[in-house]
Amino acid sequence: MNGRWVLIGGLIAALTGCVPSLTSLNSSHSQSPIEAGLNPVELLDLDAQSEASHALNLNDLYSLGEMIREERKPAVLPQKRSILALSGGGSFGAYSAGVLCGWTEAGTRPRFDVVTGVSTGALIAPLAFLGPQYNPQLQELYTTAHNHDIFRLKDPISSLLSDAVADSTPMAKGIARMVTPEFLAAIATEHRAGRRLYVGTTSLDTGRQVVWDLGAIACRGTDADGELFRKVLLASAAVPGFFPPVHLPVEVGEQKYEERHVDGGVTAALFFRPPYVPPEHQNDPRLTSLYDSDLYLIVAGKLYPDPNRVRDKAIAIASNSVATLISSQTRGDLVKLYTACVLTGMNFHLTAIPPTFQAPASSVTFDPTAMSRMFEEGRSLAKTGRAWRATPPGVEPGEGVFQRSGGSLTRVPLTEQ
Repeated sequence: MNGRWVLIGGLIAALTGCVPSLTSLNSSHSQSPIEAGLNPVELLDLDAQSEASHALNLNDLYSLGEMIREERKPAVLPQKRSILALSGGGSFGAYSAGVLCGWTEAGTRPRFDVVTGVSTGALIAPLAFLGPQYNPQLQELYTTAHNHDIFRLKDPISSLLSDAVADSTPMAKGIARMVTPEFLAAIATEHRAGRRLYVGTTSLDTGRQVVWDLGAIACRGTDADGELFRKVLLASAAVPGFFPPVHLPVEVGEQKYEERHVDGGVTAALFFRPPYVPPEHQNDPRLTSLYDSDLYLIVAGKLYPDPNRVRDKAIAIASNSVATLISSQTRGDLVKLYTACVLTGMNFHLTAIPPTFQAPASSVTFDPTAMSRMFEEGRSLAKTGRAWRATPPGVEPGEGVFQRSGGSLTRVPLTEQ
């Protein structure tokens, strides 16, 4: 779902042909529901689910959250702001790009006060920040790219002894073509006007998120800062193990050092930062309050993985399990952001690739045909106003926890859940 998904996929691609197939110790098994053509999400243990419905769940959280938000509504609404947060997701960023373009065509896309991004979302963020005039560049980037435009796989054997299985030079060159001196000047102009652009990376040595104020970097205007701007974008998309870490310069006193940074999605699927308020107005609730401001969250992928029959091979099982873990962590981050909306009174807006859309199996593959399909899906949904939901993950039909007291299941269509 975010940038970390590429690691396992890249390792598998790199190791193909040099790792022998592993025969499952449990090679014989009865047919699974998914092999029989059933949708596992529709298979419920009705007695266990009935008992679980009495426990606190996300539906209760959502109802309580809306009550709290209404109770905290001020008599006079403060200035309304718009914040956009973009997740990682590799080639699935085509959906995010499509949403932004369709949103523009609908005539409802706001001028964002803050834009944040990680991984592929970090590459989209500067273009989204500068506005709809960069939509053609955004569309080209996410409908025409091939694998060789993003990375080059190294020799399978030697890559195991190096810091990555792929070379990110092609992506670095693409970033350099995008981030020109004129591009940096435009970012700096918007920063001086009070708007903010943030990108997240992960410090490899501390394992913590680092948020970079790219507008402030652009404002300094030196060649070194332009290079730092580009390196931060590259670092945010540097999936550990797949791409090499990016060395970023820092100073402690007068001593110069280098830190190693990797994909921002390792520590946060997507993140929020409040709009800028000048120091002289930081005690003015009309400017500091976020009540009724809009937080827009674009997930480059699905909220829940598509059900699929995982092969009885060690690498396939490990890959699927890591992808499931990442998807779960992304939903957890989204619930945290919904909670922040409840506490601040912001309006929660979330979009992700719909469950019914036939997405590619791998988000590490950059195929123009598949990416164009995802782009058009996002574009169509945003243009017609159907892209957004106001609920966090876990609230809509088919998104709950499966509770069971045994193996006796009943098929319940999603429309009836």
